[in-house]
Amino acid sequence: MKKEIRCAIFGVGRLGMVHAENMMNRIPGLEVVTVVTTREESAKRAANELGIANWTTNSQEVFQDPSIDAVIIATPTKTHAELIIQAANSRKHIFVDKPLTETLEEADQVIKAVEENQVYCQVGFMRRFDPSYLAAKRRIVQGDIGKPLYFKGLSRDPGSPPEAFIKTSGGIFLDLCIHEYDIARFLLDDEVESVWAFGDVLVHPFMKKYGDVDQSITFLTFKNGATASIEGSRNSTFGYDVRGEVVGTEGAIQIGALQHHNNIILKQNNSYHDNTPDFILKFEAGFLAEMVHFVDCIQNNRRPLVDEVDGKKSLAVAVAATESFRKKEKVTLCT
Repeated sequence: MKKEIRCAIFGVGRLGMVHAENMMNRIPGLEVVTVVTTREESAKRAANELGIANWTTNSQEVFQDPSIDAVIIATPTKTHAELIIQAANSRKHIFVDKPLTETLEEADQVIKAVEENQVYCQVGFMRRFDPSYLAAKRRIVQGDIGKPLYFKGLSRDPGSPPEAFIKTSGGIFLDLCIHEYDIARFLLDDEVESVWAFGDVLVHPFMKKYGDVDQSITFLTFKNGATASIEGSRNSTFGYDVRGEVVGTEGAIQIGALQHHNNIILKQNNSYHDNTPDFILKFEAGFLAEMVHFVDCIQNNRRPLVDEVDGKKSLAVAVAATESFRKKEKVTLCT
């Protein structure tokens, strides 16, 4: 019988609760033993909602508990590096939501700690586990569209997050577009060579004081000659909109749809179809599948399919995009 994995979850915001509910109710062989947040009232509320007996505001209680096998980190990006390193040094496996860290220097420190302590670290790029993107990847690998030449991705949020979030988010390229950078690497099976990013504030003026934008475009070139264009937007008032397309020498694959369901209502004076309201519903299957994969990797001693090294590579693209936007020039990634 496989060992049951005992886990602690750090952060119980919206995404943290999604992970917690999946682990509690949908993944056998996993027990969530404690909730960790910096605010006592949040920890108490989440533990009560989830039916977990233990909660704490002291992360050291988790790191010093030898019975806890793994941690789920769904906290603000600025906290990731320290928590990952402490978890690795405590010999606990790690699942961390994107991005891996805020800076490449922190990413190097994380990679060193993970490797030295021989634990697993999986980064939460849920698109890699989404059925539509996985189906596209399979078709590309089996040669259905020939050699991939170009990826077009778009990630549009229905509106801006609160100003308090934008202030510490790292900007649209790090917070939003990094998902598209990672899935472009995954689908084209190559690494980015150069980045040219553009953006502006079209709807949310408060972003200007943080050097952020609400509308952006990034052009990527890959080492094998393939290219990509990535749109990132906070202005999709009609709903959450994530789609992609890969063009090859012998065809193309379109990924995703604007509609949440295929039903369309036609009336005398108008028509209606339902849009996807948020990323939680859009990637519901992906969030579950990535956590199932994490547990499987621990139980079967397998390296995650998207690990800390992948996390750094996609982070490097986001950092380069931010630099390109600020300097208004193309940036070549270090090899």
